[in-house]
Amino acid sequence: MQIYDELVARGLIAQVTDEKEIRDLVNNGKATFYIGFDPTADSLHVGHFMALCLMKRLQMAGNKPIALIGGGTAMIGDPSGRTDMRQMMTKETIQHNGDCFKKQMSRFIDFSDGKALMVNNAEWLLDLNYVDVLREVGPHFSVNRMLTAECYRQRMERGLSFLEFNYMIMQSYDFYALFQKYGCNMQFGGDDQWSNMLGGTELIRRKLGKDAYAMTITLLLNSEGKKMGKTQSGAVWLDPNKTSPFDFYQYWRNVADADVLKCLRMLTFLPLEQIDEMDKWEGSQLNQAKEILAYELTSLVHGEEEAKKAQEGARALFSGGNTENMPVVEVAEADLTDGAIDVISLLVKAGLEKSRSDGRRAIEQGGVSVDGDKVADVKAVVAGEKLSGDGIVLRRGKKKFCRVTLA
Repeated sequence: MQIYDELVARGLIAQVTDEKEIRDLVNNGKATFYIGFDPTADSLHVGHFMALCLMKRLQMAGNKPIALIGGGTAMIGDPSGRTDMRQMMTKETIQHNGDCFKKQMSRFIDFSDGKALMVNNAEWLLDLNYVDVLREVGPHFSVNRMLTAECYRQRMERGLSFLEFNYMIMQSYDFYALFQKYGCNMQFGGDDQWSNMLGGTELIRRKLGKDAYAMTITLLLNSEGKKMGKTQSGAVWLDPNKTSPFDFYQYWRNVADADVLKCLRMLTFLPLEQIDEMDKWEGSQLNQAKEILAYELTSLVHGEEEAKKAQEGARALFSGGNTENMPVVEVAEADLTDGAIDVISLLVKAGLEKSRSDGRRAIEQGGVSVDGDKVADVKAVVAGEKLSGDGIVLRRGKKKFCRVTLA
């Protein structure tokens, strides 16, 4: 199976502008393509997984990825899929976040010897002359047509600033600049970016002629992919200092039954034939599929050793075995009162609950246990000596747990 057909089979392609030409470029390793990343944090999260895996697949087939950091656009804000305007950022913060991104992306993408590039659109956007933009770019955009784009229609009711209104023009100019500077002939993005991407393709063709090679592809369910990065407790980061390998593993181990095969196809590099066999699995076999998903993705981001530790820790929790590889939270002597600490404080310190009131509610609802014993009293305490050595296993619900020890 050629790479384009594999992308389709894995459910990654939603729409294309020129399928025959795109298929030829991708299959023959002739595509120089870009995907944009907003530098709004100092770590990527699992919502970026689809884009990173796609870039890896295409590079393995001989194509050249460009990771575009939105340093210029981050100073304005993208209204796509949002009901409010994004915070403007300083150049220093944007640079720092971009550096963090590249380090994490290197797990997926080979940047050596010009095989891939990381580019910041501040390189051309910040030096643009406003009058030149009006003269050279403005005539190629219809305001009436722009207002029909879903990303703008969503914002019209609450108010769309002129600042944000220019975002489509800026993103379109990105493709135009990348085409001219780096020979970029293809762009990928989420289905919520389709209008902006079409703007870039049309700008190139109108300014440089219809023969200019510029294509667009959107990623199926990329908007849903962004949601993958969010949980009730916040984002699931690729940075191990923000989300431990164990918690990362557990996130994927606990995906919904209906999503596990979809995630295996889109996000792992397992052969499609192997995944198709799992499609027949039912009941407890789905838990095995989830373990495979969690292990593959944890290994991809954090390495095989960390993936093994996370898997062993998760299995130990449910089997009552060795909890050595479970996440550890240390409590200091100063946290003890009369040689003990209350369970509610432990829940908050361990990050299993956000506040004491949430911790109290969890205990009242029967969702908290210490070493397998349910905690029934909201005033329950754990003696300091129990925290010595291997400590205790503190659990909140079915999916949140850790080992607590005395520092």
